[in-house]
Amino acid sequence: MTSDEPNLPDRARLIEAPDDLDAINTVFLDRRWGDGLPIVPPTQERVLAMLAGTRRPRHEVVARVAPGFGAATIERIAINAVMAGCRPECMPVLIAAVEAACDPDFNLQAVQATTNPVAVFLVVNGPVADRLGINGGFNCLGQGAWANATLGRALRLVLQNVGGALPGEMDRATHGQPGKYTFCCAENEAHSPWAPLHVERGFERQASTVTVVGAAGTLNMNTHAKDAADLIKAMADSMAFASSNDYWLGGAPWLILSPEHAQVFHEGGLDKLQVSERLWEASKMPAGRMARRDLERTQISRNAELGEITAATLLPISVRPDDIGIIVAGGPGTHSVYIPTFGDTRAVTRQIALDDRPPR
Repeated sequence: MTSDEPNLPDRARLIEAPDDLDAINTVFLDRRWGDGLPIVPPTQERVLAMLAGTRRPRHEVVARVAPGFGAATIERIAINAVMAGCRPECMPVLIAAVEAACDPDFNLQAVQATTNPVAVFLVVNGPVADRLGINGGFNCLGQGAWANATLGRALRLVLQNVGGALPGEMDRATHGQPGKYTFCCAENEAHSPWAPLHVERGFERQASTVTVVGAAGTLNMNTHAKDAADLIKAMADSMAFASSNDYWLGGAPWLILSPEHAQVFHEGGLDKLQVSERLWEASKMPAGRMARRDLERTQISRNAELGEITAATLLPISVRPDDIGIIVAGGPGTHSVYIPTFGDTRAVTRQIALDDRPPR
C-alpha cells in the first residue's frame, strides 16, 4: 500500500493487491478503508509523490484523531489524500484541516461519535484558494471542482481511517448526510462587501487559512427581499426550528450569504457583526415550541446561562451574537444557505503553512 522502508519509524503496512482497479477497490471495500466511492490506490509511488507536497517529515504526528485517537502522521494523511484523489499541493491545506479538527474547541470526540448527522465543513480563505482552484462561486457546495471534492473527502477518510469512526461502530450517526462524503468551499472574497473570514478571525489578509465547522446540514433560503430588515426577518425565521441542537445547547450556527444578499445588507448599512447581532435577536425562539423532553434538557443545559427557563422564555440560538458565523460564497442569485451545527462544537481556524511546500 505504501513504502515499507525499514528506516521509517512510522511506516505503513505494505499489502499486495492485484494490478486491477476493480480488484483493489474490492480489497479496500472489504477492509472498510474507503467511503463507498472508488478510491485511487495508494501505491508507494503515489504516496511518495503526495509526500512531496510538504517538507514536514513523514513520521511526524500532526494530531491524535478522536474517537479512536489514532496518530495522524504526515504519511497517513498522505495515504488518505491519495485515496481521495488529492494533488500533492493540497497537502498543506489538509494538514492544517486535521490540526483544526483535532483542536479541543471543535469537540471531535462528540462530532465523530454522535447520532447527529454531523459533517466537517471546510472553509478555505486566502491566496491558496485561487492557487488550488477551490471554488467559492457558482455551485461552490456542489460538484465540479477537483480541490473542493478531494480535500473534503480526504479529511473524511482521515477521520474514518485514522480516527476509527466507522459507520455503525464508533460513528453512530442515525442517518448521516451527503456532506460526510465531502464538504468544502472557498469564501468568495472578491464579491464580499466585508473583510473575509480569516481577517475577521485575526489573520493577515495575505495569509491562507482553513476553518472547520461541525455542520448538521444545509438549508436553502430563497428570498427576493431587497430590504435589509426584511431579509433579516426571512433568514431569522428560517433559523428557528424546534428540533435544533443550537437552541438547546447554545450553539454556533453558520450562514453562507450569496453575494446578492450580502450586498443587500451592505447597502442597508450593516457590517457582518451587525448582521449577526440582528439575526441573533430576531431568531429568538419561544422555548414552548420544543417537545417537552427537549425543553427539559434545555433547562438543564442552559440554566446557568439564561436562568429559569419556562415555555415563555425566548431562547437565543447561541450564547453570543458573534457565535453566528457568516461567510460570503456562491454565484449570482437570491439564495443563501443556513448551516445549523451539532451545537456542542465551535469552529476552529488554522493558518496553512505554505512555507512547507517544497520549491518548484
